[in-house]
Amino acid sequence: MDRAAYFRYAGEDARNVVFPLGGIGAGSIGIGGDGRLRDWEIYNRPSKGSVNGFSHFAVKAERDGKVLDTRVLHGPFQGSLTGDYLGKHFNSFGFGVRREHMAGFPSFEQATLSGPYPVATLDFADKRFPGTVKLEAFSPYLPMESRLSSLPVAMFEFTLSNTTAEAIDYTLFGCLGFEFKDQASVTASAPDGRTALTGRSASDRKSIHYSELSISTDSADTSYQRHFFRGSWFDALEVYWQDINRPGRLKDRFYDDTPTHRMSGSRAVAEHSTLASHVTIPAGESRTLRVAIAWYVPNASKYWVSQNALIGEPKDIPSVWRNYYATQWESADAVAAEAFAGWDRLAGQTKRLQAELLASTLPDPVLDAVSANLSIVKTATVLRLEDGTFYGWEGCHPDAGSCEGSCTHVWNYQQVLPFLFPDLERSMREADFFNNQVPSGGMAFRLALPLGIGTSNDRPCVDGQFGNVLKAYRDWKLTGDLAWLRSIWPEVKAAIGYAWHPDNYDKWDPEKSGVLTGRQHHTLDMELFGPSSWLNGFYLGALLAGSKMAEAVGEADTAAEFSEIYARGRKWTHDNLFNGSYFIQQVDLEDKQQLARFESKLGQSNYVRGSIYDLYWSDEHGQVKYQVGEGCEIDQVLAQWHAGLYGLGEVFEPEQFASAVRAVYQHNFKRRLGDEANPCRVFGLENEAGTLMCAWPEGAVRPAIPVPYSQESMHGFEYAFGCQLMMIGELDKAIEVFAAVRDRYRGHNRNPFNEIECGSNYARSMASYAAVLVLSGFGFDLSEGRIAFAPNLMSEGRFRSLWSTGTAWGSVAIDDGEARLTVLGGTLEIAEISICGHAFKAEATDHFGGKPERRDSRSIFNPGMGLMLRHAGIVISNQPDIAQ
Repeated sequence: MDRAAYFRYAGEDARNVVFPLGGIGAGSIGIGGDGRLRDWEIYNRPSKGSVNGFSHFAVKAERDGKVLDTRVLHGPFQGSLTGDYLGKHFNSFGFGVRREHMAGFPSFEQATLSGPYPVATLDFADKRFPGTVKLEAFSPYLPMESRLSSLPVAMFEFTLSNTTAEAIDYTLFGCLGFEFKDQASVTASAPDGRTALTGRSASDRKSIHYSELSISTDSADTSYQRHFFRGSWFDALEVYWQDINRPGRLKDRFYDDTPTHRMSGSRAVAEHSTLASHVTIPAGESRTLRVAIAWYVPNASKYWVSQNALIGEPKDIPSVWRNYYATQWESADAVAAEAFAGWDRLAGQTKRLQAELLASTLPDPVLDAVSANLSIVKTATVLRLEDGTFYGWEGCHPDAGSCEGSCTHVWNYQQVLPFLFPDLERSMREADFFNNQVPSGGMAFRLALPLGIGTSNDRPCVDGQFGNVLKAYRDWKLTGDLAWLRSIWPEVKAAIGYAWHPDNYDKWDPEKSGVLTGRQHHTLDMELFGPSSWLNGFYLGALLAGSKMAEAVGEADTAAEFSEIYARGRKWTHDNLFNGSYFIQQVDLEDKQQLARFESKLGQSNYVRGSIYDLYWSDEHGQVKYQVGEGCEIDQVLAQWHAGLYGLGEVFEPEQFASAVRAVYQHNFKRRLGDEANPCRVFGLENEAGTLMCAWPEGAVRPAIPVPYSQESMHGFEYAFGCQLMMIGELDKAIEVFAAVRDRYRGHNRNPFNEIECGSNYARSMASYAAVLVLSGFGFDLSEGRIAFAPNLMSEGRFRSLWSTGTAWGSVAIDDGEARLTVLGGTLEIAEISICGHAFKAEATDHFGGKPERRDSRSIFNPGMGLMLRHAGIVISNQPDIAQ
């Protein structure tokens, strides 16, 4: 299969495809594989399955004043022919296809959506229509430019091709509904050479219900109708179709009064506007028309009730706040104006990102996993607060966020933000360290909103807390910004020291042994009561990272102390938890008394309320519940994944790390999930393959009630594990693990752009981006001005990939002894670049695109510039060093 075909969804494979278009923290509109607009998640919360009235695009062809054909720009309908459950009475299940899907009107017999993200290309064709239509749909996705990537806009480029022997007059229609909480007023305007129709709600601009929605085009020849016909029954669509199916231009319809109650069946009809772009296309030629849908819902609120109380009395902070984008743009028209003013650059950079992904030598399943999950930051999973701080749910319920608070142990896995939008990632560190940490150093794993209201009573979580330390190290090394590290260092240091702090009611490591022996909350939502390489690895990684950060800020004594604890703990972990094949948890399942010292009700989360014996002891089985024991757990050496990605060094002995990773593949990877009993959530079934969270090989003692989710196959974990296989050179197995996940998201079975876990668009799946770093052997230390590439996978003797630091992004290509690095965005300041183990001074290399400036010992490269290394003895190895 050619690469383009891999990312093409047609026929049955387009059934579940919904491609999100929107801004970071601004919500999104989905476009289906059939061209239908759905999932209008623009009102500061999820809204799966929603439509926005009869919003759609359509096209008309006419010649000599006679209409040749008119069609809605949709492919064949593939939803329920009985109706949707989400509709209103008399327009829902049992009443046929929901009318808003426009399935009752002529559409195209063929529709194909092609990716990869961030651009959807839809091709429409029908033998009855004189011509073809290609649509490119996208929203700005510009690495290093979070402001523009937060634009609340969906941008559409329609290319109409006249395949006949004579000229044809074509009209592109954009129909937009205004399903606001209250009445919409509609205006038409012609700013800056555009034609725009905008709906504004009647609410006060400070109300959470205030909304604006606009459709605009820069086409030279336009007409419009500000309102659908107001009638009863089905009059609105009846007259609409008559209007667009007659020759010529639209005649405006405008009502300047508030409508009386109108019915369609038994449902009140929202206001709708129609914008038409007219163009004459000679035989055999094509023309492109540009349309943008922009939204502006400036006020967000805490519409949910937190599952956890705050420590102390909450501060008196309003529960309504402005979206970040409302501080940058004053209206939907202002959003559209900037989109059109910068269209060429916004489209060009977004398409360049897609082109670089396609040009990479990443294997197709890996590229699929990487690109598809870039979409998560453009969905309702994320918010941007008024000051620009990035905030994330874990995922999305159909109509609400799922699991609040930028959950530290879930967001541990994602690697998209730090490498593509590093300012947003750093805002997460600052939010946690400055708003989510108590004086003892303990950090709640869920951030309370509104920001500053107080600290959640969630107990600190081992992997989440120490993961934040590791990520602070990464974020510093990506930029080299020592001032930023100094600003958060006291909190980072306290987070590490919480392990032995007297106020740590979970008694993680009171003796500074380097081994966690206390009550340890974790991302599988319960607690372990004995040492495990999984959680102790995070502790060791944090100690190692902490020692290096302490050195950088001039605290030699702290660095030495952390290093000593790290060395003790690392030796104990290898001596006591490695069973010769993989790492286990050391716990006596039959010892009830080990729970006694943790009876404290402090820090009780939603999952662990009540007596500890009620929660963790089974009288019937005579065992402690929810432990790993002798199981082979998927994340047992996850800390080395972090350490390897960030250039931190070795948390585990390389040979034992490699053995453990191979053991997970041997015992946990299943080629047919249907043969495994799974009482948990079902993310893979029947003939689908996947990697189980935990397995107990023959001879291993399995707890009667094991760690939660043991039988599930959860994608973010699987991607992190697949990357670990890459790290030890097991490339074929790694690709197999990635392919197993993505084969569960091929369109016919699930939406390729919505990986699920605890809800839709789940954040943990952005772990897939780590494969870009591992396969390119990318190393970075901007504190020293160094970057490096040591690819461990080549295709036909060459390698190509994206790269990014905390200040710049670009591409790197290595072929036949030549390496070429290009800066595509941001600014790169480096002193040295290493290619496959060969180090070169940046100043001494061949440059292109202009001569770099010099600052101290570094060369400064701006977009379009780069460097080339020739005949340097560059050799790409397929056998990387273990745990490189």
